[in-house]
Amino acid sequence: MEEKRRTQNDMNIGGMVIRILVSMVVLAIAAFFTPNFSITGLMPLFLAAVAIGVIDWLIERFTGFDATPFGRGIVGFIVSAIIIYVTGALIGGVTVSFFGAVLAAAAIGLVNMIIPGEKKVF
Repeated sequence: MEEKRRTQNDMNIGGMVIRILVSMVVLAIAAFFTPNFSITGLMPLFLAAVAIGVIDWLIERFTGFDATPFGRGIVGFIVSAIIIYVTGALIGGVTVSFFGAVLAAAAIGLVNMIIPGEKKVF
């Protein structure tokens, strides 16, 4: 029984690592192609992926609202832009204007539509 629990925890940790890595790649692509949104360095990229994941989780936990850029319509899109903007304010090395956050939410939403499965940024 304990071995089964340990396996489930390992899968959760492995899934979390994969989700962070995928988020890092998507954020790097979005930052490269989006004006007014930049991430300088690997550590800020990692911290931004973690921060976005945590903020998204907190919003979903307390409101029940999943903040996917295109999954929840205009409200999800706006919440995603706000999450990106707040991440820029919290993480050094991440520079984003509100307009850049809106464009980044659109870019991330497009990439999320392309990536299959549950390993998405938001």
